[in-house]
Amino acid sequence: MNKLSETKIGVLYALSAYFIWGIAPLYFKYLDFISVYEILSHRVIWSVVVTALLVSYLKDWPNVLSVCRQYKSLLMLVVTSLLISCNWLVFIWAINNGKMLEASLGYFINPIVNVVLGLVFLSERLSRLKWFAVFLAFIGVSAQAWQLGELPWVSLVLPFTFAFYGLLRKKVKVKAITGLFLETLVVLPIAMIYLLTVAHSETSNLFNNEWSLNVFLMLAGVVTALPLICFGQAALRLPLSTLGFFQYLGPSLMFILAVFLYKEPVSLIKLFTFACIWTGILVFVFENTITRWLK
Repeated sequence: MNKLSETKIGVLYALSAYFIWGIAPLYFKYLDFISVYEILSHRVIWSVVVTALLVSYLKDWPNVLSVCRQYKSLLMLVVTSLLISCNWLVFIWAINNGKMLEASLGYFINPIVNVVLGLVFLSERLSRLKWFAVFLAFIGVSAQAWQLGELPWVSLVLPFTFAFYGLLRKKVKVKAITGLFLETLVVLPIAMIYLLTVAHSETSNLFNNEWSLNVFLMLAGVVTALPLICFGQAALRLPLSTLGFFQYLGPSLMFILAVFLYKEPVSLIKLFTFACIWTGILVFVFENTITRWLK
């Protein structure tokens, strides 16, 4: 297969990954009558099942066992497991409590947070334009804080947990599916204990549910694993700079769903905040072009 064909396939994988992430709120919104902790528990449990099946299909169990023997890698995956679980919990809560716009804003901020973490932890240097993009993000978040009277915690917890998750995962040299399997396996006992002993809702016992609801709950594993697989395949075929252009598709779709489907209110301050973030993103993405124009 020639390079052009590989690139086209990579683009299709990238579009698939970010499209699924962008419309995932539809799935969680459908389940908004179920406790957030219950949905998270199902997401963990069925992600373990789906990733275990994929590990079996790929005959990758030796790699899983190898990672389990590496104390430092396993400890790092425990930390990333807690970070991604926190991210999932806040995301599900935001979607089911009319905070989809805040979730969208959080994932728009995420690339800028990555830049800041690179500055702090990887000793990366920021150009003046990137500093300007960070400043715009700060202004946007400050405007939200001024309107709310408090920090927009959803829009901050989501990007910071995911950015730290990505930072630590870079240090653990494991495949995406292997890593996700072990991460969800770490919190599986907590999820099982919650469903079996803590949750006492009408839906916590699968044997009492309609089969259609159980199918939807089980799909949590697919909703989690499928975009990650697509992303992994895209990363193999596309440069990171190209892949970066697609990462704004997900929060853009969330924004559209929040405003036009779920009719979340958009105040002038929210529009100002998004304008700051979008301008910062444009500066960030087209830095080289802007630099040439300014010369």
